[in-house]
Amino acid sequence: MEFWKRFSRHRGAVIGLVFLLLIVAIAVLTPMLFPSSPWRMVQRPFLPPFTMDRFPLGTDALGRDVLAGLAYGAQVSLIIGLISTAAALLIGIPIGLIAGYFGGLVDDVLMRFTEFFQTVPSFALAIVLVAIFQPSIVSIIAAIGIVSWPPVARLVRAEVLSLRSREYVEAAILSGQTNTTIILRQILPNTLSPIIVLASLMVATAILLESSLSFMGLGDPNLMSWGYMIGAARTVIRQAWWLSFFPGVAILLTVLALNLIGEGLNDALNPRLSRKGK
Repeated sequence: MEFWKRFSRHRGAVIGLVFLLLIVAIAVLTPMLFPSSPWRMVQRPFLPPFTMDRFPLGTDALGRDVLAGLAYGAQVSLIIGLISTAAALLIGIPIGLIAGYFGGLVDDVLMRFTEFFQTVPSFALAIVLVAIFQPSIVSIIAAIGIVSWPPVARLVRAEVLSLRSREYVEAAILSGQTNTTIILRQILPNTLSPIIVLASLMVATAILLESSLSFMGLGDPNLMSWGYMIGAARTVIRQAWWLSFFPGVAILLTVLALNLIGEGLNDALNPRLSRKGK
């Protein structure tokens, strides 16, 4: 397959994909690997890592298994990252398509609406939204989706503006096809490549946003997350370094893997642009 050949040339992207698949496998198998609750106290507090086979990464201030917390945190991060990105795409893609295709007053109104959201710092807006609706996985997903869609809309609009004057689009207009048909069949399929690349990067950003919210105490109180683990350990970082180190590394590697995958997708889906850049 030509796509895989181009993607596999990017070694970092392949490594990132392997690591991401490992994280996904851990998240899927977590209920079987750790059947008990991650909130359960299983040993004495502050058990150092690599001292007991049953708890290889040690325990936290309340005697909870750090490895189990990381596994359940992977579930939370992936769920929030994927669903919030999907929500942002569902908002941004239609707005970008309509603005770019119709232009004129419609474009001006939709772009001013998009710019309104971009004038407010995304993290600050996410904090306000989560605080208003009370911290829960639903409110976190909604908040991240709301603050993440403007770049999608602007990207799609730019792509549509470049495609609107193409010959096949003009031929579809002359043949009497409706605007909806032209947008969905002629234009949207040709904008998917940059959208897919952007979506992979948005998942990474969503994971960082969720971790930051949880670190500040605005995460879902019923779910174990990497951000919560770091936030809970910040007061004992000198006494128990591993409590913040391991979830921090998990966030770093997951976000790095997604960014590497995004670069690989860009090289595979846009080979001409990649060659020009090089």
